[in-house]
Amino acid sequence: MKAPSLLRGVFSFSAMTMVSRVLGLVRDIAISHVFGANAATDAFVIAFRIPNFMRRLFAEGSFSTAFVPVFTQVKETRSHAELRDLTARVAGTLGGVLLLITALGLIFAPQLALTFAPGAMEEPGKLGLTTDLLRLTFPYLLFVSLTALAGGVLNSFHRFALPAFAPVILNICMIAGALWLAPHLHVPILSLGWAVLVAGVLQLLFLLPALRGLNLLTLPRWGWRHAQVRRIMRLMIPTLFGSSIAQLNLLLDTIVISLLATGSQTWMYQATRFLELPLGVFGVALGTVILPALSRHHVAEDGAGFSRALDWGLRTTLLVAVPAMCALLVLAEPLVATFFQNGAYTAFDTHMTAIAIVALGAGVPAIALTRTLLPAFYARQDTKTPVRAGVVALVVNMVFNFLLVAVLFEAWASPEMKNLPWLDGIERLPGLHLGLAIASSVSNYLQFALLWRYLKRAGVYSRQPGWTRHWLRLGFASVAMMAVLIAGAWLWPDWTTVRIATRGWHLAVLVAAGAVAYVAALCACGFRMRDLRGT
Repeated sequence: MKAPSLLRGVFSFSAMTMVSRVLGLVRDIAISHVFGANAATDAFVIAFRIPNFMRRLFAEGSFSTAFVPVFTQVKETRSHAELRDLTARVAGTLGGVLLLITALGLIFAPQLALTFAPGAMEEPGKLGLTTDLLRLTFPYLLFVSLTALAGGVLNSFHRFALPAFAPVILNICMIAGALWLAPHLHVPILSLGWAVLVAGVLQLLFLLPALRGLNLLTLPRWGWRHAQVRRIMRLMIPTLFGSSIAQLNLLLDTIVISLLATGSQTWMYQATRFLELPLGVFGVALGTVILPALSRHHVAEDGAGFSRALDWGLRTTLLVAVPAMCALLVLAEPLVATFFQNGAYTAFDTHMTAIAIVALGAGVPAIALTRTLLPAFYARQDTKTPVRAGVVALVVNMVFNFLLVAVLFEAWASPEMKNLPWLDGIERLPGLHLGLAIASSVSNYLQFALLWRYLKRAGVYSRQPGWTRHWLRLGFASVAMMAVLIAGAWLWPDWTTVRIATRGWHLAVLVAAGAVAYVAALCACGFRMRDLRGT
């Protein structure tokens, strides 16, 4: 696939994802305003994170990376009837397996809640509330995974907009749940659980007409022994771990965070939301668009095209990820204060969320680059190599979790807290979630470094000319943007006590000025849009 087509695909996917992320921000503003940061909100974060993690594992992670290359190969080399049969078999098999997993999740919801939030036992009612919410949110896994199957089919036909738009439905449902349904329920937070369940069904229904238009909407059929289905399953097994290491880190973090101060779950959750704009709009878009292209180059044995497509992806990723990191480092507190500090969300909550954003934001380039590198392995149907990098990164993340929490506790705790049993002490000291955020960024950089090493060793990627010039432009533009943002933060240092309207226009000016400085510096160094079209 030629670079211009890749660029159009990214713009198409990103435009729809941008709408979703903006509504996602509105959703989080509504949730923070109505519910604040407390035990009930923590319970929802836990209950939603478990199926959401499995969604990214099954749908966006292992399934998509295994399904798209095989589907693309059948599409390019077989008849439409065989492609239609493969779609039906995969839908039937995936749906059957996930139906069983969903049933088990509903039955063992209390055990799941206790496993992933052991700290909930310490607060009366929190475990029961988490269980109730989990039973509402867990079926979302089934519906959204089938939605991902439909999205994978559409992406293979270069139809990126509709799958990228589907998450808008989830955000609309959750906004309605928080603002409209919550006041009518005896337990208001349950409105978010109902919203997630309804959204799962609606997202799947939204994509079905597009499948019908491709003549690929068929009744699901069980296909456990179908050759291509078994091939997809063999590819999925290692990627169940390797492709979603960042999400697995976050889920394991959930277990540790449940042992920390009340509100830590919500602070960490809200912090990750600000990573979703650069990672969701551009990082996921690049990974989604580049996987079918790399798969076609691999099937055609076009090594030069494979290298060009991957090189294009890496350069484009850096153009977005590096300035995103710089902006998050400077604007962490202004962002949280402007969007979330209202209603039940306090200035203290703003500070606790902002410190996590700084630590997580430092890892944005690593996460984005990893998402661009992984398709280079999956397109060649090499799903085992990323596992090796994932295992190392996961182990390092967990070790650093406990190590950094212990270090911060020793540095910040009063003598009275240090005399308490350690678990009681860390539960009473807010801010220790910062250690988990730092550990996450460290593990992300390690995973990227290992993947880069394996890719170079495989000899399938040749760096294209112009990288030195690209780095110089990127560095100069990022420094220029940082200078403007730091100057603005110095001019307007107070973000937690001024009126919301004042925060809003201050932030708008900073963001606009930073963006203009970045683009102007890039252009002054000779960058043009045609540079994104490849060589």
